[in-house]
Amino acid sequence: MTITVKRDVSARMKHTVSVGSHAIAVDEPVANGGEDLGPTAHDLYDSALGTCKAMTLLWYARRKEIPLEDIEVGVARDDSEERQGRYRLKVTLDLRGPLSEAQRQELLRVAEKCPVHRLMTQVTTEIATELLP
Repeated sequence: MTITVKRDVSARMKHTVSVGSHAIAVDEPVANGGEDLGPTAHDLYDSALGTCKAMTLLWYARRKEIPLEDIEVGVARDDSEERQGRYRLKVTLDLRGPLSEAQRQELLRVAEKCPVHRLMTQVTTEIATELLP
């Protein structure tokens, strides 16, 4: 699958990200020259982690018949040292349902193994950028 990003010329910095049949508006805050018409690229990156954890937990709980009724994932960013090579994300999990403490701990361990978490922390990503003719 190819993701495309196209400039929306009706706005200063806004772009539209197309993923299959889905479109997401992406922009920058006013302080960065945008109009705050959508999340930033960093927001999408951070959101991928939270979404992956939530979906992984739901899938796992259903498979293991763990009574997880609802999930809310928070992702807080500390990018104060990004230029020095450190980007911190703090994830909080609000797991609802009649869960035992053992089940809560099991779900925490599963959340730490979601594919995006592993991609962000254990995989070397290689990026090739090229110009079209």
